[in-house]
Amino acid sequence: MTAEPSQMRADARENRARVLAVARELFAERGLEVPMAAIARHAGVGVATLYRRFPTKEALVMEAFTEQFALCQATIEEALADPDPWRGLRTVIEKVCLLQATDRGFTAAFVASFPDMHSEVRDRTWLGFSALVQRAKDSGQLRADFSPHDLTLVLLANGGLAGVPVDVAVAASQRLVAYLLEAFRTGTNELPPPVPLSLDLVLR
Repeated sequence: MTAEPSQMRADARENRARVLAVARELFAERGLEVPMAAIARHAGVGVATLYRRFPTKEALVMEAFTEQFALCQATIEEALADPDPWRGLRTVIEKVCLLQATDRGFTAAFVASFPDMHSEVRDRTWLGFSALVQRAKDSGQLRADFSPHDLTLVLLANGGLAGVPVDVAVAASQRLVAYLLEAFRTGTNELPPPVPLSLDLVLR
């Protein structure tokens, strides 16, 4: 069991903060495939030290993206509280796609099949998104044949921007999402039946 940050010596806290900063940077650039040894090397710590602080990559990923997970959940909750159901749904899709375009690591962490807290976060977020979809349908603003699983289609399309320079990826993502959101509104042509796509497909 690792010590809480407040219980560590100053140098240990600095090492921990540096490891987390490096991990976030490398995960964002390369995804979760980055070896633990590479993270240790870039952070200037020994591999044994890294594993002493973070016994598994899952533990490192969860700690590195704690703020992003909290932000994602807060975004869902704010959207559910928005009196305009369509605006709430639109905001969530836009923010999730922006995160995906700018941070490969967070997207991979969010959809990866990690156990424990991560699964709870993902399940809670998925339930919240499903509620957003239903609210938008009930308001008459979202087409009736939209499925929450269509979010996976959006992420698969948006994921094609991986490897593109960030500034270009952000602009392209915003345009792509704007096109897709217009297609999701009521009044457009009927779609083929929805496909129950798992979020895990985004990692392939």
